[in-house]
Amino acid sequence: MSADTGSGRRKLVEVTNLKMHFPILGGLLRRQLGSVKAVDGVSFDIYEGETLGVVGESGCGKSTCGRAVLRLYDITEGSIRIDGTEIGRMSQTQLRRLRPKMQMVFQDPQACLNPRMTVAAIIAEPLEEHGRLSGKERLNRVYELMDAVGLNRNFANRYPHAFSGGQRQRIGIARALALNPKFIVCDEPIAALDVSIQAQVVNLLEELQDRFGLTYMFISHDLSMVRHIADRVAVMYLGKIVELAPRDGLYEKPLHPYTEALMSAVPEPDPDIEARVERIILTGDVPSPSNPPEGCNFCTRCPKVMDICHRIDPEFREVAPGRFVACHLHDATQPQSRTRTGQTGATTRSEHIQQGEDA
Repeated sequence: MSADTGSGRRKLVEVTNLKMHFPILGGLLRRQLGSVKAVDGVSFDIYEGETLGVVGESGCGKSTCGRAVLRLYDITEGSIRIDGTEIGRMSQTQLRRLRPKMQMVFQDPQACLNPRMTVAAIIAEPLEEHGRLSGKERLNRVYELMDAVGLNRNFANRYPHAFSGGQRQRIGIARALALNPKFIVCDEPIAALDVSIQAQVVNLLEELQDRFGLTYMFISHDLSMVRHIADRVAVMYLGKIVELAPRDGLYEKPLHPYTEALMSAVPEPDPDIEARVERIILTGDVPSPSNPPEGCNFCTRCPKVMDICHRIDPEFREVAPGRFVACHLHDATQPQSRTRTGQTGATTRSEHIQQGEDA
């Protein structure tokens, strides 16, 4: 559904109307009383060789979306195509032969590594499950992967507890690379690491992408890091994508009020501009994904809310080449002058930056 962001590049991942609803059971008979709409109708494409950043506050459905795309869950509804193959309704048995194409780097490098296995055994495990290499060939492949991620070969027989957080994450990355995948979901791979180590891991991911032609879905809370690594950025709120755009366009001029609020929280390196920036503080709490509001999901907290927002869920559509947004502010039928409610006069970061440049 996205416009082509590069000449001749093909879509490696195509997600259409993906829904991931978890049932709420209750009563003596454990009947379904409702459902948690963790992911509620998201659509996006990822082009071969690019990085799609996915951002949003905790509980918005980022990680669930990433896991659903890899079919770690049986999805509720929708279509997922990886390298031209529809996997949305495949059984786990059928998916097994496709697993080498798609891998995942998990958030907590300590929790995702078996403490009873050596580093060599952890990295070699995918090769044993899906490959047909001899013992010596597997060991040589393990050494190659350790070299690729910057781990000393002499540490191959050590256990995960002997490594730092950054080194454990490198082990997880090496394991993900073992089967030469085309697509990797990075689920907040730097969230559990020290700030001094985060840049090293992100730089490693970029180097590996250039070397092996990888395609990433990079999920993160860190807006500054996403700006560094991503080619395009999808912003999620309460299970839906509210804006999808090229990185530079989204950071310089966000179109959705929620994206504006997120961007206003990013620290500005220039102290003169930072001193003039007024943060957009959203009032209220995020609604429950089991009982989202009628109309737009963001209408209960939006500083630019209109009457139509409480009644009609905005369509996620392309408003400029490569820029998609779900907001009635950008409906062609809406007048240019709109009444804002709540936080009247709030100034966005981009407006402050523009004012500073004009001055």
